[in-house]
Amino acid sequence: MWFAIAFAAALALSAALTKLEIPMLIRLKTGQNIREEGPQGHLAKAGTPSMGGLAIIAAACIVGLILMRSKDMAACCLSAVCFGFVGFLDDYLKIVKHQSEGLKPKQKMGLLLIFAILLAVYGYMKEGGLVAIPLLKRNVSFGIWYIPFAIFAILAMTNAVNLTDGLDGLASSVTALVAACMGLQGLGSAGLFAFALSGACLGFFWFNKHPAKLFMGDTGSLALGGALAAIGICNAHLLALPIAGAIYVAEALSVIIQVYVFKTQNGRRFFRMAPLHHHFELGGWKETKVVGVFAGVTAVLCVLTILIF
Repeated sequence: MWFAIAFAAALALSAALTKLEIPMLIRLKTGQNIREEGPQGHLAKAGTPSMGGLAIIAAACIVGLILMRSKDMAACCLSAVCFGFVGFLDDYLKIVKHQSEGLKPKQKMGLLLIFAILLAVYGYMKEGGLVAIPLLKRNVSFGIWYIPFAIFAILAMTNAVNLTDGLDGLASSVTALVAACMGLQGLGSAGLFAFALSGACLGFFWFNKHPAKLFMGDTGSLALGGALAAIGICNAHLLALPIAGAIYVAEALSVIIQVYVFKTQNGRRFFRMAPLHHHFELGGWKETKVVGVFAGVTAVLCVLTILIF
């Protein structure tokens, strides 16, 4: 029952906060800059308010703090805030201060690394390096190697979710499903927060679906990645994330493959455009179809994840 309450409360709060923040973000002139090298159909989105992920973070954390039962809830909330803060700084510099680069890559990765290390150490101290293994349906201790493994998983998840946030409603819909999946596998505070995060994403999705009234920005995407990683660490299900969230993995791999092929094969491209969602767009799929298919695939993978863990 508490899981349902967390989901419903965060959904309602996120929808209310998102509706309130839209005119505020417009007044603050947080209009999104659209890359000219991206799909030409996206140029019409220029000026759509960004940084809307603030509502997701606020809704999930407020509900989480009200229902707090353990340190895990605090760790999940703090992770969403800290990783979201890095995204907020990047968005603020790019959108409000009109610094095209935003945070320098070293600055951005440095801050993400610091928070990843802190979260990994928390997981090691809490679980002693335990990780649930698919199909075995039991936890295995990684020992001290848990820390570098967790750091890699956290950084990979935050950056992969960030790359997925490129179409109206894509990151919010996929994350709503993945968070709910993680919640069904977790007990206690981590599970409660997962459902709060799922509800917050769904409340935001109503305004973020095509045609989007606002974007979550790096503020939201980095917060979602950090929050999912924290949930995986707190319930020892880090390995569930790349399965349920295989769309994130595919998006990140498409960028890596594209860059590798471009640099090693004299400017050739493996995909029409990366990340992967743009490849399908340029192949003739409507934006809504890409989002619908990716969300559908995620739903199937979430069911599979629940069955094998």
